[in-house]
Amino acid sequence: MARRILTLNQISLKGLERLPRDAYEIASEFAHPDAILLRSHKLQADDIADTVVAIARAGAGVNNIPVAECTRRGIPVFNSPGANANAVKELVAAGLLLGSRGVVEGLEYVSGLASITDPAELNKTLEANKKHFKGNELRGKTLGVVGLGAIGSLVADMALTLGMDVIGYDPALSVDAAWRLSSQVRKADSLSALFSRSDYVSLHLPALESTRGLINAELFAVMPEQACLLNFARQEIVDEAALLEALDQGRLRKYIADFPSPALIGRKNAVLMPHIGASTDEAEDNCAIMAADQLRDFLENGNIRNAVNFPTLQLERAGGCRLAVTNTNVPKILGSVLSILAELNINVVDMLNKSRDDIAYNLIDMDICPAESSLASMRALEGVVNVRVIP
Repeated sequence: MARRILTLNQISLKGLERLPRDAYEIASEFAHPDAILLRSHKLQADDIADTVVAIARAGAGVNNIPVAECTRRGIPVFNSPGANANAVKELVAAGLLLGSRGVVEGLEYVSGLASITDPAELNKTLEANKKHFKGNELRGKTLGVVGLGAIGSLVADMALTLGMDVIGYDPALSVDAAWRLSSQVRKADSLSALFSRSDYVSLHLPALESTRGLINAELFAVMPEQACLLNFARQEIVDEAALLEALDQGRLRKYIADFPSPALIGRKNAVLMPHIGASTDEAEDNCAIMAADQLRDFLENGNIRNAVNFPTLQLERAGGCRLAVTNTNVPKILGSVLSILAELNINVVDMLNKSRDDIAYNLIDMDICPAESSLASMRALEGVVNVRVIP
């Protein structure tokens, strides 16, 4: 029977092609889908059918998905980290130039000269007024990069090629990310230290409870005067009241962001874009391909890569039947599941289990599949969230 994938946004065809039509049905309306594939659609908990076993976002952020509720129900939420990194990096490069030169102001000025029809007069006017749009070069300036994951590390490398000095801060820096990072990137011991030494600061953090309002008045107070802040991460990580005060006081020369808000629109010292950081054909293709591949591997094999709420776990198939068991992360539950299999004289060929926070996830390969009555016994065990058979 074909698996049903509910799409809640227009998904790149290159991504959908990763799901074979003989094994998957894909539509924007399903009463009982097996999985959900989406981009920016705001998903509500009540919209997730009981049949859904996985959700994949063709993008990095998952603040449009009720992750906590999904975790409670044993539904992994996949994202596509790094798939849009180059697109965002290139827009940050544009943002740095918009923050350092009078490009926006110059464009607005020129657009108001349409009434001048004489070329000589136009040239004279431009030459007389171009001094008002003088800027600064990026070479030799210092860029502070907050968050050194897939996007932040690319931004750091890009800034180095522009001749900038780069300072980085990321207390959660992974080993893989550290290997990607250039040795020329200096490490800041704190956010305050980074902000106090940076002419430009670029933010690349997820929106979490721990990062909401993280960029606050205390950090703006230590910034060099006339510094610029770039936010191509998430709107919520900047305290807007503190930001407005810093702009009004001139402490911050410009705010360049991908997230407009009513309080910022129309300000001369705010350059705002309509959330287009990942809006390239290439990024949309890459995100969709990654999301579809991860979703397919989970549905067909139970493997988990890049889930924001489940542990990473991959196991080569080694038997005729596979069980995927999700349970609360407490002792003895897996032992109880294995005891049921032992009572049935079902041989376990291979298995792997990992945990993340309050969730444990197990893959168990066997010679044969248990009967439905035995699966019901497993599901009835205290602490078991769900049990899925993968033939």
